[in-house]
Formats: sequence, C-alpha cells, structure tokens
Amino acid sequence: MQHRIVVLGAGYTGASAAGRLARRLRREDVAITLVNAEPDFVERVRMHQLAAGQDLTPRPLGEMFAGTGVELKAAKVTGVDADRRTVAVHGADGTEELAYDTLVYALGSGWKDQGVPGAAEHAHEIAGRAGALRARERLAGLEAGRPVLVVGGGLTGLEAATELAEARPDLDVALAAHGGLGDWLSPKGARHLRKVVDRLGITVHEHTTVTAVEADRVTTADGTSLPAAVTVWTTGFAVHPIAGATTLETGETGQIVVDGTMRSVSHPDVYAIGDAALAMGAGGKPLRMSCASGIPTAWQAADAIAARLTGGKLPDMPLRYFNQCISLGRKEGLIQFVTADDRAVGAAMTGRFAAVYKELVCKGAAWGVANPTMGIPTRRRRVAPRPAAAAPAVRTPA
Repeated sequence: MQHRIVVLGAGYTGASAAGRLARRLRREDVAITLVNAEPDFVERVRMHQLAAGQDLTPRPLGEMFAGTGVELKAAKVTGVDADRRTVAVHGADGTEELAYDTLVYALGSGWKDQGVPGAAEHAHEIAGRAGALRARERLAGLEAGRPVLVVGGGLTGLEAATELAEARPDLDVALAAHGGLGDWLSPKGARHLRKVVDRLGITVHEHTTVTAVEADRVTTADGTSLPAAVTVWTTGFAVHPIAGATTLETGETGQIVVDGTMRSVSHPDVYAIGDAALAMGAGGKPLRMSCASGIPTAWQAADAIAARLTGGKLPDMPLRYFNQCISLGRKEGLIQFVTADDRAVGAAMTGRFAAVYKELVCKGAAWGVANPTMGIPTRRRRVAPRPAAAAPAVRTPA
C-alpha cells in the first residue's frame, strides 16, 4: 500500500516540499497530493508589483507539476483532524476528507490588521493576489495628486511605497513607520534607503502608530489626521487559523511548534513549514515569516520525511539568514547582509546592481518552484515497509 503524503498549500514552501518529495521517493511507494485553493502558483514576493499595475507571468500549477507524479487537488482546506489523520477540503466536487499517513502543513499566512478600527473595512492588503488586485484597481482609478498612505515600515511596506511612487509619480505617496525609517539596517543601508525615498518624493512619518482608518484618512496615536485616498496596510502577517483549531501544539502566534526537522512536537506524522511553523533558527530565535525562511524549511521537512521513510540519514542543515533583499522600485535595490540570526552587519549592496540581484533571487525562487524536480539528485529511494497497516482512506462526498 502506498504511503499517503498530503501537502496543504502550494506557495513557495508547499510547492517546493511536494516537488522535492517527488524527487526523493519512488512513485510506486508514495502517493503525493498537493492541495491548493488557486489553480496558479502565486509569486507572493511580487504582490507590491501587481498592486502598482505590473502584469506578472501566469504559472499554472498543472503545468508545473506535469509528469512529476504529484496529484493536484484544487480545493480550500476547511479543517484538519490531527488525531484521525484526515483533512477536510472543499472544491468543485463538494466537500470531502483526505486521509494521510504524513501531512505537510504549508497554509502560510495572510495580512494582520492589528485590531485597528476601520483597517479591515477601509485598508487594502497586498499579502495575497486577491488583495493586491483590489488595491491595483483602486489605485488605477486615482486622479493625479491624490494621497496614498502605506502603513508599515518593514520590508513589505518599503517595497510597496517605493514601487508605487516610481510607477505613479503623479500620486502623493507617504509611508507611516512605527519606528525610524530602516532603523534595523546598517548605516550604509539606511543612508541609501533614505536617499531613494527622498528622490522618489515619498513623505515619511516616522515613529507613527496608526490607531484608526477611515475611507479618506487615518488617525495616529497623537491625534494627527493623515489624508489617504488609498491606505495600503503592511503591518505584519497572521498565520492561517486552521492549525489553532486542532489538537496540534501551537505557539502564541498560532504557528505549529516543530523540532529541527520541521516535525510537529505533538504529532509526529505532521510537518509544518514556512510561515505556519514555529521553528528555531540561529541563536534560538524563531524564524521570521518570509520566503527566506520558508524555502529552507521546506527542504528540511522534505528531506526529513524521505529519510524517515527510507531509513536514510536525517538532514542537519542549519536554518540561518544571509541577507535581506529589498527592491526599491524597478531601478533601485538594497541587499543588507546579516548575521545568522538576522541582525544587520556593516556590509550592504545598493543601487542598480542590488536591484538586479533581488530580481535574480525572485526569479530563482520562482524557477525552483516551477521546476520542482530539477536540481537535486535523481535517485529515488524505496520506502521501508511499515510495521502496521495504515487506516483506510476516507473520501466522503458532500
């Protein structure tokens, strides 16, 4: 009987894990099912470009996984029963349950409104394609001179503000940052960021906390009113809530607590990767939600699953950071080199070369997902016999 591996989510992490497993294991020994609500792979790191009016290359999952042996299921995950080892999904054929022997949970994260009044009703999020397309439509309809406010001074906020200011120089783009502008960067990185922001004409409100959002303005903690025909919200991410409703052990953030191989500490047949995982990196610090964290965790999980199924050696790849790649429009970039635990060092790459470097990183990540069985050894190993038969598959139509 085939070992049933179900992967939830086909973002960078889920798609990478599914493809790597298909490369590691013999098709006659495993059945790999990849569940995703959308038919296409979404380059999440480019959502600010989509919102700014750029068109992205379509990447149908069916084409990406053709011939790999991975079964695609276009459906929305509605629940996980970690004790019964089943997943509830809803697709075109209704609701059904998928039974698994090994589950890879990669449902990722979405935007987080921080509980700010009016944010959910009036702000635009760009954490996913649907939100980015709504923001794109609203921005496209703005007349020259109208104010646009990006809330959040992290990586996503910086990329969104600079992309919009470059694409639409006729708009009055502003950025509201909780701290100082790029205050986590090295002096060289911070100087370059400020130079680009000034050149693009972006107004920066530093040390500013937004406490309320209305249709045409926001209010800050000191009572100041900032005009905003469009508010773009980039203040952080919240994980998908499904894991928190299960018996899986989760942290305060709702992320699944895992060991160094991305295996759930409470349910050994479940692996969590990417934003869904509460995984420790260098210095015992939790990995931040990012593509830079996600893909290495996908590799770690896939290799650990393959090793445990075939009796191989468990991976011991250290989970660490090397740099932070920030696009500042299409012509400028900033590559901030960091320590293993993500603290800025003095070295930074800036300017046009940094923009090219960031673009190559984005293209490389997308290529790796679009070619899931390329670039790693071709030898597929046999799955060792299981000591006992697995529970029968359960597939119940609605």
